[in-house]
Amino acid sequence: MSDPDISVVICVYTEDRWEDILAAVSSVRAQSRPALETLLVVDHNPALLERLTKEYKEVPEVEVLANAGPRGLSAGRNTGIAASRGEVIAFLDDDAVAEREWLRRFAEGYADPRVMAVGGRTMPIWASGRRPAWFPEEFDWVVGCTYRGLPPGRVRVRNVLGGNASFRRTAFDAAGGFATGIGRDGDKRPLGCEETELCIRLSRARPDAVLLIDDRAVIHHRVPEAREHFRYFRTRAYAEGLSKALVARSVGADKGLESERRYTTRVLPSGVARGLRDAALARPGGAGRAGAIVAGVLTAAGGYVVGSLRARRGGATFAVVGIEGGSHG
Repeated sequence: MSDPDISVVICVYTEDRWEDILAAVSSVRAQSRPALETLLVVDHNPALLERLTKEYKEVPEVEVLANAGPRGLSAGRNTGIAASRGEVIAFLDDDAVAEREWLRRFAEGYADPRVMAVGGRTMPIWASGRRPAWFPEEFDWVVGCTYRGLPPGRVRVRNVLGGNASFRRTAFDAAGGFATGIGRDGDKRPLGCEETELCIRLSRARPDAVLLIDDRAVIHHRVPEAREHFRYFRTRAYAEGLSKALVARSVGADKGLESERRYTTRVLPSGVARGLRDAALARPGGAGRAGAIVAGVLTAAGGYVVGSLRARRGGATFAVVGIEGGSHG
């Protein structure tokens, strides 16, 4: 399948992002390689559902539908997968815009029939106009973006990153959908890792599966002012630890923390050293970046410990669902 039909799923939940949602859809409609369809999945917000239905009622390639599962991003994505018709399903954040060649780069990756998923590069758009001097690039995952430490080019990876990713439909046939109870749920604690858990589950179901990231498949992700502060940085790092504990419970610590070990033992020490060097050279933010890396690691580790204890006591649960419906090409 060298030139697959691609459905794009955008999960939305709040009218506060109205302009961002319209921009995201416009970026998909402007692709050099057109999408088969764009599915806007609305997460338990009737007013937004009605407003978007009216907005796109004359646009046949855009379909608006309600999340058919429990509240949250995972169920919204599963709803989009079930309703989609493409051989490949791509996911775009509702506060991001895709560059014109985004879907073309995804499609190229599927020339190899072993490839089950292709992700891309996500660049931050800071609300203040520039990166905060203290904010380390190694922690750009905190704001949903590609972080320093990921290899460049088109490379094989353990998992793709959910806001800029695509999967072959047969990946969901093999592994099921996104697990509910791991990822985000509206405005509650900013959990994540649902795509990590899915990718590991997929690799177990299909040991020959190849998962790629192509850094030419670029989107630009808006970072609101509230997420430029250390308070959010700390909250998100803690939530990541909680999420990683759930993933480790699901797939085992060996696979669940495989990439994180390399990141913690190689990438982050280099980041601390770089920050301290910048501080010694009187460059702005060097000491802050070094301190933020240390604080981020400790906070995430604390979340992991708490999450592990909760999991053992049975206080943290999630569910993997099969995907039904849709057309398989």
